[in-house]
Amino acid sequence: MSRFLTKDFLAGLMFLAFGLVALYFGRHLAVGTGVRMGPGYVPRALAFILMGLGGIISLVALVSGSEPVEKPKWKPITLVTIGIVCFALLFERAGMLPALVVLVLISSLGGEEFKLTEVLGNMVVLTILCVIVFKLGLGMNISVIQGVW
Repeated sequence: MSRFLTKDFLAGLMFLAFGLVALYFGRHLAVGTGVRMGPGYVPRALAFILMGLGGIISLVALVSGSEPVEKPKWKPITLVTIGIVCFALLFERAGMLPALVVLVLISSLGGEEFKLTEVLGNMVVLTILCVIVFKLGLGMNISVIQGVW
C-alpha cells in the first residue's frame, strides 16, 4: 500500500487524470487527419501524450519506489489562495496597485518567516514591473489606481 502513496505514483495519476479531462472536454471537436487536422487533433494528441507519460511515471514509481507523500501544509495553500481571490476581486474595483499590495501581503503571511521590509520591497518591485509590462509595454487598458491612473 505504501507504494501507492508515493509522490511519483500520485503525480502520474494526476497526469492521467488531466489527460482524461482533456479528452472529455475535447470529445466534440473534430479530429480530422494528419493532413487536414481538425480543431481537436492537437488537444487529443497532447492528452494521449500526457496520459502516456502519466502511465510511465506511475509504473516506474510502482516498480522502483519513491518518496512517501508528506502531509500538506495548509497555511501556505490557504493564504495564497485567499490572496489570489482578493486580487481578482480588487483588480477591477480598486486597480492594479491595491490588488497587488493585498496579494503580496496576504500571500507573504503564508511563509515560514514574515519580514516587513522584504514584503514591502516585493510590493514595490512587482508593482513597477507590472506597470511597465502591462500598462506601458503592452498598452493594456488597466487602471493602476481606479479613478486616478
